[in-house]
Amino acid sequence: MKIILDPYQLNLTIQRLAYEIIERHSDLSNTVLIGIQPRGVFLSDRIAAHIRKLYPAIDVKYGKLDITFYRDDVRNELHAANKTDIPFSIEEKKVVLIDDVLHKGRTIRAALDALLTFGRPRQVELCILIDRRFSRELPIQPDYCGKAIDSIISQKVTVEWDKEEVVLY
Repeated sequence: MKIILDPYQLNLTIQRLAYEIIERHSDLSNTVLIGIQPRGVFLSDRIAAHIRKLYPAIDVKYGKLDITFYRDDVRNELHAANKTDIPFSIEEKKVVLIDDVLHKGRTIRAALDALLTFGRPRQVELCILIDRRFSRELPIQPDYCGKAIDSIISQKVTVEWDKEEVVLY
């Protein structure tokens, strides 16, 4: 077991990701944040809260997207569906998809499919806490990355939100 981000580093990384989003989207009126259920929501909750703290007068649009039935392995395993909560239109908006770990890219592909059922965004960007480079099955890369790591296929990266740390097993 190796700690990739301790609680202090995790908090700094989340703040940096929030600042990077603000930097690229200075006018947040046409930007929406969407966390991918279930694990990306822990990160997206914190990023959205940090942006709202910095800009209390701005209505930061934030939603949560369930991708359960868009996954390509949905028939192989029993998956419990989560709740999608997108109480606004994404039509012609700049969408920032947020997830915790980018590994093979299949979760993001499913999220893009699910997102299109809610409309056609102007642009979609990807915000990731941990990028497991060199293990991608699909040509998907993050626009915002907390930390990129090199790992082998047998290793597992877990974000332990209760301990506020990221661990490589």
